[in-house]
Amino acid sequence: MELQRLLSYTRRAVDTYNMISDGDKIAVGMSGGKDSLCLLKALKGLQRFYPQKFELEAITVDLGLGMDFEPIKRFCDELEVNYTIKSTEIANVVFEERKESNPCSLCAKMRKGALNDEIKRLNCNKVAYAHHKDDIIETMLLSLIYEGRFHTFNPITYLDRTDLYVIRPLMYVSESDVIGFKNKYNLPVVKSKCPVDGYTKREYVKDLLKTLNKENPGVTERMFSAIEKQLLLNN
Repeated sequence: MELQRLLSYTRRAVDTYNMISDGDKIAVGMSGGKDSLCLLKALKGLQRFYPQKFELEAITVDLGLGMDFEPIKRFCDELEVNYTIKSTEIANVVFEERKESNPCSLCAKMRKGALNDEIKRLNCNKVAYAHHKDDIIETMLLSLIYEGRFHTFNPITYLDRTDLYVIRPLMYVSESDVIGFKNKYNLPVVKSKCPVDGYTKREYVKDLLKTLNKENPGVTERMFSAIEKQLLLNN
């Protein structure tokens, strides 16, 4: 995927759901994965010509898994985006002290808390998450299967406890396009060292959707169309 196409998808999401206002200071959570790298590249590109002026901050919550984030720092330096690494002992708490049978839930909660603390310290009023189109579809299916309700990520959400807005500018970008963009522009992905990476319910649903789409071509696009209609009704 070319940068111009990524910017087109990103601006469509931002404009459709009024994600960015003049004077915003937007934090981007940088996990080191392809999605967050793609998001930062997209927002930096949008920043150059978007009529509403906004600032960017890049933040990584270091879980304490021994990951090297130096490639992410160089990437942010190249984009001229300030980069902060928030050091934590989350991995030790989750895997050693608590020995959680369901580590993902506690880890996500603690990681989000650490990220929000850093966001507020940097005086940001919004945080951009790198959820793409496939994430939105997978979340809907997870909700149907395990919770019995039709629910997924909203394009923009207000968090009253922290007085922050969450925006999802990659909502129209498919995972295959993110992968193509990563390969074309050699994004410096830092592989996760999480011991349960790839063994989650989300991975199960991801594989299920691949099977469904293979047997019923276009089914994921039809699912997203149904989701988008509901999102636009609620907007």
